[in-house]
Amino acid sequence: MRKEGLRPGDADWEKLGICDYITKPRIAAAINGKTPEGEDIKGEYKFTDEFPMADGFEENAEFFTLTYEAPVAVSHNLAFQRIAPLLWMRAGSEGRRINELPAAGWDVADTYGLLVDLDRAAAFCDAAAAQPTLRIAYVVTDDDRRFQAVARALPDSVEPVRLYESYLSNFRFSMGR
Repeated sequence: MRKEGLRPGDADWEKLGICDYITKPRIAAAINGKTPEGEDIKGEYKFTDEFPMADGFEENAEFFTLTYEAPVAVSHNLAFQRIAPLLWMRAGSEGRRINELPAAGWDVADTYGLLVDLDRAAAFCDAAAAQPTLRIAYVVTDDDRRFQAVARALPDSVEPVRLYESYLSNFRFSMGR
């Protein structure tokens, strides 16, 4: 592929990469019992119970691609949909995932919550306290004082995380700003 002038990151290189070309199709085939061409997989699984590979499994999988996001997009919440899976995974990969910025200014899922409008912090903290499985509260703010106020209002069992702050400050440091 290099002799053809292709490099990692090129679309033609990546479509034949080990992850997209081999690993993802194998995992999907094992789960759904079908080849990438849609044919039943032949053979049987031989665990405690034997069953045809074509039956697949009840489990599912989702593949995520890690990308670098521009700090301006992050600071203006333009990259939220691309980082939403990371927030869900950090909170334990359980239950509902918050995929969109909440119109109400906040949302609480099974294991984490997201507060983007600090004027709605009281309602967010009340909802966080009412969700017994909540582990993490992501708070979007560049104001340390307001972040600390929200953190104090959250239940002790909920870890407050100031979203984007470390990402943006790391970028400023690496760029010599």
